[in-house]
Amino acid sequence: MKTEPHRTASHGHLVIIGGHEDRRHDKEILTRFVELSGGENARIVVITAASKVADEMWEVYDKAFGDLGVRQCTHLSLESRQDANDEEKVRMVAEADGIFMTGGDQKRLLAIIGGTTLDAEMHTALKVRGACIGGTSAGASAMSGHMLAQGKTDLLPEKGAVSLGAGLGFLHKVVIDQHFSERQRLARLLSVVAQNPYLMGIGIDEDTALVVERGRGIEVLGEGSVTVVDGRTMNTNMADIREHATPELIDVRLHLLPAGSRYYLPEEGDTNAKPLPRSLQDFLENVTKRNPIS
Repeated sequence: MKTEPHRTASHGHLVIIGGHEDRRHDKEILTRFVELSGGENARIVVITAASKVADEMWEVYDKAFGDLGVRQCTHLSLESRQDANDEEKVRMVAEADGIFMTGGDQKRLLAIIGGTTLDAEMHTALKVRGACIGGTSAGASAMSGHMLAQGKTDLLPEKGAVSLGAGLGFLHKVVIDQHFSERQRLARLLSVVAQNPYLMGIGIDEDTALVVERGRGIEVLGEGSVTVVDGRTMNTNMADIREHATPELIDVRLHLLPAGSRYYLPEEGDTNAKPLPRSLQDFLENVTKRNPIS
């Protein structure tokens, strides 16, 4: 089967990873991140602010990117909001071709960089310079405007089981969950969508990445799948049931995109474009939208 060649135009890319990506063997996802950042000569910065063991996290990615031949990889150590407003640290982001956010706690990450000068410079890097921004686990959850702050459910959705916070806003009208299949988080994502039908839910498995090319389309890399939950047309009794009860959810749409899936928005005059179901085209238009700098 003939595969479509990778696209590397400088529209700006997001590499959103569900955690536990391969860092020792073929490193498929990290390799793609490096390619989209510009290859071995790319200037890559690694943000470890989500982690309480930042130096250990940096060692892991310094070795992984070094093994991939990256010559300019720098640790962007951020321990406070003062650091995230520091002129020299902001300059590192301004000059970076690839910006990678490690795992840890997304609330910690946002508490340090949310609304800072460095945050604004990351938006400029993506939307003006066409840089690549990657994030794994907590770094993935933080990419959307609405971020899962906390929440745990069993096998069924539950009213009040999850809460959201403000994320970095590289994507809007979505919420991202990670370690998705491995930690059986479908009920959690359904709970989010039931309480917030304005949002589409994106669940990303471990060693799996959703790659978003702004204005163009998506691809799925790795070993697992990306699950999309769309509740915009659903009927639910969520507003009327008691706290912690299981809601009724009717007509919820679910898309399962395994590794190897590629979908691009049709371009004028492109007669070979893969036809898209309307609901999936809505999803693509949403996640690839070129939002203004914020």
